[in-house]
Amino acid sequence: MKATDITGVILAGGHGSRLGGEDKGLVEVAERPMIAYVVDRFAPQVNSLFINANRNINTYQELGYPVIRDTVEDFAGPLAGIAAALERCDSPYLAISPCDSPFLPTNLVARLAEGLADSQAMVSVAIGGGRPQPVFAMISVQLRRSLNDYLVDGGRKIMGWYRQQDLVEVDFGPDGSPFANINSPDELAAAALRLAKS
Repeated sequence: MKATDITGVILAGGHGSRLGGEDKGLVEVAERPMIAYVVDRFAPQVNSLFINANRNINTYQELGYPVIRDTVEDFAGPLAGIAAALERCDSPYLAISPCDSPFLPTNLVARLAEGLADSQAMVSVAIGGGRPQPVFAMISVQLRRSLNDYLVDGGRKIMGWYRQQDLVEVDFGPDGSPFANINSPDELAAAALRLAKS
């Protein structure tokens, strides 16, 4: 699999309910929006990049990447963003990352791609800290119709859909901290300290 085979999407389309309804990607951490750190680490790993967002579209566009909205209404979760990106993806594979994980692995896409190539699977998902990290994954665009059908039928659980596919899990080891996302003011403060020191 070549780098040109992989498009990336950063998922920033959620409610941000655990941060009081704030748009998580735009929450400032160490004087930068959280998504900016994700872009820095994720964009170099893919050939081209989308941002999936349903609010503050103009602000996200200022980051310099195309912004795509969910095609399923009512903030239907990460699968809705993935489905929207698969519709726009013109490469064989789509890599996904959330907007609120500023420490994501810099070898994320390479490892997920290796897992797919070695197993001939259709989805590879990261395992970190001993558990699945379902919003860190790579998906074949051949699954576009399968995902649309799942959403139309009311499916919303991301691992539920993955497990219906030919799935491979890629173990990134016992340390789950690279996959940590920011869901509370305390986690926001801890991430700011860590980023300020880096």
